[in-house]
Amino acid sequence: MRIGILAIQGSVVEHEKMLKRLEVETVLVKKPEHLDIINGIILPGGESTTFFTLLENRLLFDVLREKLANGLPAMGTCAGLILLANRIENHPDQKTLKVLDITVSRNAYGRQRESFSTYIKIPILGEKEFECVFIRAPQIVEIGKNVKVHATFENKPIFVEEGNILGLTFHPELTDDLRIHEYFLKRCSE
Repeated sequence: MRIGILAIQGSVVEHEKMLKRLEVETVLVKKPEHLDIINGIILPGGESTTFFTLLENRLLFDVLREKLANGLPAMGTCAGLILLANRIENHPDQKTLKVLDITVSRNAYGRQRESFSTYIKIPILGEKEFECVFIRAPQIVEIGKNVKVHATFENKPIFVEEGNILGLTFHPELTDDLRIHEYFLKRCSE
């Protein structure tokens, strides 16, 4: 199995380390043709408006959207989640991939200095709580009828799934806990 990591900015190295610990071959996705050789893709955290610009400059935007619409499994964390969302509440004109039926609010938990981590129970991962690291995190403010919510924080979804797409408002790659990456890999092999 080969998992791609959108490698145009953001927490690429951290996701790559997680996948290496799981002994999974990774492809750093920087060109459209890289999307043809992977079984799933991680859209890491970073800065969402920069992502859009770089995706379009590298001619990746339309190809990636098509691959996702045709079933390529994806996991978006933080800014990656924003990329996947159908709508951005506080930036309605910002272009997105529109493959996850949610509305997000960018930087909803505050600026960098308001970043935090907390432990959350995520039933699909077992009994042990998961450390969720929120850095200038988006908030999911609305979900579509086919979106499953796997975890919440302060009554807001923080981990959702719709079809082949996983979306997280937090950064699992900044912990030592492999369970979310393992869950994603399981989804990629189905």
